[in-house]
Amino acid sequence: MPKYMMIYRGEATDLSQMSEEESAAILGKWESWMAKVGPALSDIGSPFGGGTSVVDDGSSGQALSLSGYSIIEADDVSEAAALADGHPFLSEGIGNYSIDLFELLPVPFEA
Repeated sequence: MPKYMMIYRGEATDLSQMSEEESAAILGKWESWMAKVGPALSDIGSPFGGGTSVVDDGSSGQALSLSGYSIIEADDVSEAAALADGHPFLSEGIGNYSIDLFELLPVPFEA
């Protein structure tokens, strides 16, 4: 079954900057979403720390505002997008956050 990487785009608030109640509520939303997605969630992923961008001219630049990733399995990109329904990263609802989906393809030179 195809795998899709969910890239979380937007500045997420660090849980350490939240009250215990706020962080517990966020973690509860994640647990609910993971239970809903079930075995289609092949890798919960990880949050991203600060980053940089290495440019092809040898300079460095500002990295995109990305917060983390997860990997899911789905028959096609439409099904993968449907698995984002109810995702806690999209709970604000005012357009500051998005999830980009990319199919993970085989590396062409792997044996």
